[in-house]
Amino acid sequence: MPDVIAPGLRVLFCGINPSLYSAVVGYHFARPGNRFWPTLHAAGITPHLFQPTEQEALLALGYGITNVVDRATATADLLAPAELAQGARALEAKVARYQPRYLAVLGVSAYRIAFGRPKAALGSQPERLGDTRLWVLPNPSGLNAHYQLDALGRLFGELRRAVEQG
Repeated sequence: MPDVIAPGLRVLFCGINPSLYSAVVGYHFARPGNRFWPTLHAAGITPHLFQPTEQEALLALGYGITNVVDRATATADLLAPAELAQGARALEAKVARYQPRYLAVLGVSAYRIAFGRPKAALGSQPERLGDTRLWVLPNPSGLNAHYQLDALGRLFGELRRAVEQG
């Protein structure tokens, strides 16, 4: 799954790993029922509801997409902790290369395992990757029933406001 990335982004959104569906169609967060694109719009990040096929348009807005682990699976819980930790190390190198202002990891459980932060909570993190601030958001997968679209929009909106405030 190719990243949607460029140097100096406002936010690099980081999914856990691609779904099998996304890997087949070639677009991030493409699985029907995934709420990533509706959440971006609800948070005021995109001017209209983007379709996965419009993912490259995020770059002009200062946003990009990557994953902790490149391997596609039916569900993220099929990833081993070692895969997540290895993915975090690769992600650190990617962040050093592209230097986004924020890295927003989508999934608190995956963040805890990948970055060795067992007590991490949603929101801004005290650690940084170089000059890049870390932010943890809920996974927008339709499989994550803990958060409905309005809550996702509010939480992603908090990140947008932090970015706008500098």
